[in-house]
Amino acid sequence: MMQDYVVFVGINIVLAWSVYVILLAGSLSFANGGFMAIGAYVSGVLTVKFGVPLVLAALAAGVAAGAIGVLVGFPALRTRGIYLMLVTVGVTVSVKAVIESIDYVGGIQGFGGMVGTTQWHVVALVAMVGCGLWALSKSPLQRILDAVREDELSAASLGINPVHVKLVCFGAGAFLAAVAGSFYAHYLIHVAPDQFGIVLSVFIVLYAVLGGTNNLWGPPIGAAIMTLIPEFVRGLESWRPTAFGIIILGLLLIRPDGLLAFRSITARARGIFVTKRA
Repeated sequence: MMQDYVVFVGINIVLAWSVYVILLAGSLSFANGGFMAIGAYVSGVLTVKFGVPLVLAALAAGVAAGAIGVLVGFPALRTRGIYLMLVTVGVTVSVKAVIESIDYVGGIQGFGGMVGTTQWHVVALVAMVGCGLWALSKSPLQRILDAVREDELSAASLGINPVHVKLVCFGAGAFLAAVAGSFYAHYLIHVAPDQFGIVLSVFIVLYAVLGGTNNLWGPPIGAAIMTLIPEFVRGLESWRPTAFGIIILGLLLIRPDGLLAFRSITARARGIFVTKRA
């Protein structure tokens, strides 16, 4: 049972970070449930039908999802606000519909036979992604992301292409979601398209929003809370979904900016904005 908690909390933390990476450039995506499905099915086919090792299959699935994310994101990220959200919702719905129509991967019945995920795979993944994001926060690239997120016009005047920056983040988010989906599928052994609908994408966004999207530590906190709360209210039986919803709603009302709402923007980034606006 403890292993289940470690695996699912870890996978959800990576999914929350997949949204956080996209938010770094000022975009919001509801497509990560679809990219998670791509990771689950591509890696599943590679391991079950071609005997590829799990880690290599997960990386290949991540690259495939990242490439698809870039292709989809190039036209999508030229839109803003609610229109961008609707496009990303459409991506998740489309991926689910395509998977359901492919008999090679079981169609609506799902695909099975995947094995191999251990808690150490997930712990290693969380550690690597966390270290990578921490290094990013200390790098010059973080200043570029800050500039694009805070003021696209000012960033463009400094020679930064906001669309290209957003595209890189969108592809990176898709990559992380797909790798998490790969480990998820190989832990459950069997997956079906219904597991990767729009509700899943909404939950992934909620992981990040609940914890706080202004720093890299908020999304893991939100993911852990939303993963573990249903277990704490399991004894309520039929009232369990209601209790879960009330708890999450209460947390969002008490802390609308997330449980960890602080933001650390680099001093040089602040200087860029102040200088430009002055």
